[in-house]
Amino acid sequence: MGRRRRSSSSSFLSLFIFFVSFTSLSIPSLSSDTDSFVFGGCTQQKYTQNSPYESNLNSLLTSLVNSATYSSYNNYTITASTTQDTLYGLYQCRGDLSMPDCATCVARSVSQIGVLCPQTCGGAVQLQGCYVKYDNATFLGVEDKTVVLKKCGPSIGYDDDAMSRRDAVLGALTSSGGAYRVGGSGEVQGVAQCVGDLSSGECQDCVSEAIGRLKSDCGGAVYGDMFLAKCYARYQTGSAHSVYSKAHHDKSTNDGEKTFAIIIGLLAGVALLIIFLAFIRKVFEGPGK
Repeated sequence: MGRRRRSSSSSFLSLFIFFVSFTSLSIPSLSSDTDSFVFGGCTQQKYTQNSPYESNLNSLLTSLVNSATYSSYNNYTITASTTQDTLYGLYQCRGDLSMPDCATCVARSVSQIGVLCPQTCGGAVQLQGCYVKYDNATFLGVEDKTVVLKKCGPSIGYDDDAMSRRDAVLGALTSSGGAYRVGGSGEVQGVAQCVGDLSSGECQDCVSEAIGRLKSDCGGAVYGDMFLAKCYARYQTGSAHSVYSKAHHDKSTNDGEKTFAIIIGLLAGVALLIIFLAFIRKVFEGPGK
């Protein structure tokens, strides 16, 4: 099942991010394919400004951003004195992303969710390269095959060869195993991925469901996307725009490395500020206090 970590770190970032009953939202694409918006949503329940919940949320989101500099997946539980102030959150980067790209994607997801879900107790955002979610009701390690987003391209008409290749690619994705799966045959490409808190059996069940829905719902479409709550499956054929290959790999990697360096620099600066303030406090308190 999913890994859980507890954190009580203070937040120095006003960065914000779920999903329960949500309304699909639309945001213009960002500079690279990795950062372009796919979907997002918010819970209806709100929290009060300057409340313990807000403090815990900032701590959670800071932990997610920090962790993405060295791990492609993680989840956290922020405990509180009352159950309504306890928070759960996770992020999942696409399996082919470098760590700088992963860190950049998660940081941008967190910042976007603050705009999408101001003062909401739960929220989620999916970019092309990563997924971030938080809520005050636990969802970690819980399998969920709810359809979140379905997108089917225009029909390619009757093309037996293309459909045979597509079905072969999707079949290979179903049987290949693992949390991140890619495959291709000729001009057909496919990808599937689970969120890291699922077991291998739950991941297999989720991916099989997503691929089954893709084949039945999208029929002869040139591309298809099926996002369930804990996994997704996608394919493209022929000239459909690729959402899987990293055609702009060099550009996104360079941008990611720059943002990665900025994040590390900010964290180092915060640490130095804390040490400096502690030193000043000791000076003003004087000896014997």
